[in-house]
Amino acid sequence: MRALFNQCPHCGSVDFPILSSDTIELNIKQDGPYVEEALERLADYLRKSLEVGIKAIVLIHRYGSSGEGGRIKWAIHDALENNRYSDRVDEYHVGEDVAYGSAVYYTLLKDVLV
Repeated sequence: MRALFNQCPHCGSVDFPILSSDTIELNIKQDGPYVEEALERLADYLRKSLEVGIKAIVLIHRYGSSGEGGRIKWAIHDALENNRYSDRVDEYHVGEDVAYGSAVYYTLLKDVLV
């Protein structure tokens, strides 16, 4: 976890997280990468998260100026649909189906972390 952030991305704490129940947020859109760079960044984040026992990840990606999703969003969805990360991802849910902070969101997190 600290290899990714050096501190908690939510509260800024430098104390170590409880890895068995920790959830992290990954911002793929930071620095405006191109699609391949974003996919490589995601693969690296997934590998590091798996190594330290992270069970749930909230992934933020470019949504695109069209309002319907940009190339990164569609590339990530395609990669997940085609099992590109099957060795690191057991299940995923797209944001359109699970609004961040909603009751469904917290229910899914609870199910993953138990």
